[in-house]
Amino acid sequence: MLRTIGLMSGTSLDGVDAAWVETDGARIGRLGPRRTLPYDAALRRDLRALLDAAPGLRGDEPELADCVRRLTERHAEAVAALGAPADLIGFHGQTILHRPAARRTWQIGDAALLARLTGMPVAFDFRAADVAAGGQGAPLVPVVHAALAEPLAKPLAVLNLGGVGNVTWIGADGALLAFDTGPANGPLDDWVQRRAGLPFDRDGALAAAGRADGAVLARLLGHPYLAAPPPKSLDRLDFHAALEAAGIGALSPADGAATLVAICAACVAAAARHFPAPPRQWLVSGGGRRNAALMRALAEALAEPVRPVEAAGWDGDALEAQAFGVLAARVARGLPLTFPGTTGAPRPLPGGRIQPPP
Repeated sequence: MLRTIGLMSGTSLDGVDAAWVETDGARIGRLGPRRTLPYDAALRRDLRALLDAAPGLRGDEPELADCVRRLTERHAEAVAALGAPADLIGFHGQTILHRPAARRTWQIGDAALLARLTGMPVAFDFRAADVAAGGQGAPLVPVVHAALAEPLAKPLAVLNLGGVGNVTWIGADGALLAFDTGPANGPLDDWVQRRAGLPFDRDGALAAAGRADGAVLARLLGHPYLAAPPPKSLDRLDFHAALEAAGIGALSPADGAATLVAICAACVAAAARHFPAPPRQWLVSGGGRRNAALMRALAEALAEPVRPVEAAGWDGDALEAQAFGVLAARVARGLPLTFPGTTGAPRPLPGGRIQPPP
């Protein structure tokens, strides 16, 4: 067993999650402390600017280098705040571009700097080998979902609602199917920041005060991504143009929020059509599980029970960080990170690299 610290900064651009895990990469022993350190407003703003500009970046821009340094230092602060000794860090970095069809995925972060600041080896670059082999490079967490779900009744669906939604379907025989469902918190956060001056829709209060626009919803549900079979994955901004073309901008702040909630739930329901068999339940992680309006919409859209992952004894705030602690151990052991059913990889593929401290 290795003592690992997993770090995750998701597409919601809200901060760094850190979690301590004891694992050999296949089994999870103890789960230890976890912390969340938010990004400051300036770093969040600059990351969003990089996200918008990423397709045209060369990679040597001074503003990119400065942002990478500040981002990495914040991750080092998260490790220090955890205050737990570890053998290895799992460092996902911050995704600013995901274009698997072009065999390109880009997570910024300086593993060498993180190793120097923390004095620990750092596993990183989890997605590149899969994308280079023709896989989607995402989702990465399904193998960890399967380990956590070992004692649970199956089939089971684990839904993560971050900036983008992704789902893991686990069959009764342990088979895995995983893919991105569609837009989730990303467009909703952008909407409430732009139209209501709020950082996010706390508890879904703004969405609950509005009414979903059926015409906008219908236009979005015609998006070809939803009918495409897995494997498939999304960049955070992939639905941006489609949302504008569907007329979201003409809605009031509350109606727009309600419509984006309805879109997220409808995309999840569309995803379920790709499952080999219906799940017995849906377990929901990520910030979206705290949005009461979204959880109600999911309960109405899906035929099976919908529960936060805490119902299974998991920690929904730490789950993705814990997963990168487990994935770091898999990198160290040379175990596969991705599979044909999770990313479309041609075979179970190991991946990642380890940066030792100086």
